[in-house]
Parts: sequence; structure tokens; C-alpha cells
Amino acid sequence: MKVVLFCGGLGMRLREFSETIPKPMVTAGHRPILWNVMKYYAHYGHKDFILCLGHQGNVIKEYFLNYNEALSNDFVLSGAGNGLQLLGSDIQDWKITFVDTGLNSSIGQRLRAVQHHLKDEEIFLANYSDGLSDLPLDDVLTQFHKLGKIASFVSVGPSQSFDVVVSRDGIIVDELQHISKTGIWMNGGYFTFRQDIFKYMREGEELVYEPFRRLIAEQQLITYRHNGFFMCMDTFKEKRMIDDMVAGGNAPWEVWKKPVHPNSR
Repeated sequence: MKVVLFCGGLGMRLREFSETIPKPMVTAGHRPILWNVMKYYAHYGHKDFILCLGHQGNVIKEYFLNYNEALSNDFVLSGAGNGLQLLGSDIQDWKITFVDTGLNSSIGQRLRAVQHHLKDEEIFLANYSDGLSDLPLDDVLTQFHKLGKIASFVSVGPSQSFDVVVSRDGIIVDELQHISKTGIWMNGGYFTFRQDIFKYMREGEELVYEPFRRLIAEQQLITYRHNGFFMCMDTFKEKRMIDDMVAGGNAPWEVWKKPVHPNSR
């Protein structure tokens, strides 16, 4: 099952880093957040990736073209440096398709731009390249197959810290409540699509607005509610939090360090 990753955004809220490198290449610990997202999918057996490139896509290409397995895995060096035996591997069995999908394209436009790479896929996965999660992907796919709908996305609770205000005429306050207590669920990405998704898309449209409304009207859009870990790297503060989790040995999204689910393939 192929995995489409949207890697072309400008990352304006992470300008401290994204002015020099694209947002997907900002590190989560020691490796780019994009690598972490790909490693997540590879853990579940999905290792055929399509990267939708845009802003500074050349940096992403160069990273993988110059990828050195020895720098991120244990190895044995012998023969005065002439012999190298890797004791592990990261991306050796990955297949990565790099596609320039435009500098200012929307997510919908980027997906349409790689449609021809998905023509033989009855079902495919897609995601933003900045969200980390311990989502049980096998369970998501089980629900998707069981219900037989065209599209699915993952719902997550809000991680931001602010209050929701309910008022009359915008003046008299009726309620003030922390967003985490409101029961609001947010789109966390981690999409699953059937090939029919392209029938609901039009030129220039954003994916989660017009096409999703058409799916909703026909009851063809479902969601999977995830109560576990989810965090987007949108701000410098969130990057620091993610780096601290890695440094402290508490990175819940690193599911590849746990036993593989028996249904994974």
C-alpha cells in the first residue's frame, strides 16, 4: 500500500528553521520529522512512498540521495576501513518517489499531481509530514475495510492550551472553558483513501473542504478517533517539546522500537 506524504508547505510558523530548510526536514530529535513519519509507516509494512515536494524540495532529495546507513545504525568496520558490515538498516528496503508538485499548491492539488503514480492502488495512505503519533494503524485499516467507505482520516484531541469563549452578541460571556474540556475533535491527517477519492476532487480545490463536503453528503467519509499521543510540529515551542521527549527517552511515536503488531504486514 503506497503512502503519499505532503512535503511542500512553507512552514511559516516554524520560520526559525524553515527559511533555510523545508519544514519536513526540521529535526525531531536527531532525524528529520519526515524520516520519523516514514519510519512509522515502514513499521507497519508500508514502505512505498510518494513525496509531494514543493518549497526547497531539493533539500529533501539531497538528504535521501546522500543518506548513509552507517551514520544511523550500528556497524562493524574491518580491513583497515575497507570492510563495512551494517548491523541494522533504516531505509534499505524503502522505495521513494520524488515528485515536484508546485511551490504554492494546496494539498488537494498536490494529491492530484501524483494521481498517475497511484493508478494501480485500490487503497492508499496519505499524510501531512509534520504530525507524530502512536496511532494503531492496523486498527485504522481494519475499520476502513469493515465500513467500506471512500475516505477516512484520524480525529485527535486539541493539544493547544487556550480557552473557548461562548457569549451572547459577542459581549455577555455565558461560558469560558479550556478547549480540552469541550469535546472538540480535530483533523489529525493520517488519511486512508480509495481510488474513487479522485472522482470527488476538482482542479484547484483544497482536499479537506470541497471534496470532503461531497463525501459527507454521500456518507462516504469516516473518522477514527485516537485518544493516544499526537503532536504536530508547528511552532518552535512544539519542536522543543519533541526534542525533550527524545532526549528523555520518552518518544511515544517511535512505535518501531516496540514489537510489531501480529496483523502488521
